[in-house]
Amino acid sequence: MMYSCSEVTETKRVLLAHTLPISHPVHKGMEVFAEEAERISGGKLSVKIFPDGQLGSEREVLELLQIGSISMTKVSAAAMSNFAPKYKVLGIPYIFRDHEHLFNVLEGPVGKELLQAGSEFLLQGLCFYDAGSRSFYTKEKPIVEPDDLNGMKIRVMNDQMSVSMVNALGGSATPMSYGELYTALQQGVVDGAENNPPSFVTSRHYEICKYYSLDEHSSLPDVLVIGTKFWNTLSPQQQEWLQQAADASVVAQKKFWKDNVDECMVILEDAGVEIIRPDKSKFAEKASIVKERFANDPEMTSLIERIEQQK
Repeated sequence: MMYSCSEVTETKRVLLAHTLPISHPVHKGMEVFAEEAERISGGKLSVKIFPDGQLGSEREVLELLQIGSISMTKVSAAAMSNFAPKYKVLGIPYIFRDHEHLFNVLEGPVGKELLQAGSEFLLQGLCFYDAGSRSFYTKEKPIVEPDDLNGMKIRVMNDQMSVSMVNALGGSATPMSYGELYTALQQGVVDGAENNPPSFVTSRHYEICKYYSLDEHSSLPDVLVIGTKFWNTLSPQQQEWLQQAADASVVAQKKFWKDNVDECMVILEDAGVEIIRPDKSKFAEKASIVKERFANDPEMTSLIERIEQQK
């Protein structure tokens, strides 16, 4: 089939890089995003996904977005907080009452404000994806009470909120790249880590850590981000198509996430991992010092209040 030059140039290529494996439910959400973008635009938008950290770590890819080398990425809200400080509020331990409250916030005025907050740093958010709740998994002993963390080295993301939270609970927070963690657990460099069930399973960390304590201390979402340099090359129509595709992918991704968590819990139990369901209120009480540290920051205090008032 022959195309004229003008017809060929009508298709806009969108390069989307991220660090997750293709089996991950968040990657599957991005596949829906790509399919929807192509469908809604009648083929005028083409999204190519580079998974598995092919083009770099979360931070490296965000920097590539800022200079316009890559169009889009998916990162943790923790990674975004290193660029756009307002995102820090999402990492405060136990700020969300439950899963429903989390998405009422993310899809309400506060969520929209946060997605826009990255724009001045050349990183505009399109939507939030469900990344579940993070909980502790350990190698030698279970975490039943916060005191069980005393003296334990726990791997955390390179994010001040995560460090503060583990230290407040009595552990020794050890920032480390995710790629190094399997070996670090094997060799006893760290005693445990914290993450959601799909990440615990896809990383195969459950082969080493046989205790999973569902304290659910944080519910950091993932963020689908587009570089503003690339965004500004799009027509208003193309921008609208991408936003519609993002919104449609959120609905699909939530279902992928829920189904995957259910599957992962079965895999963990079959692998002999002991699942502990501790009294979360004890952890929440001890971790409350992290939120109190923002008492002198009017912007953060306002965001915290608005999140807590959200139905």
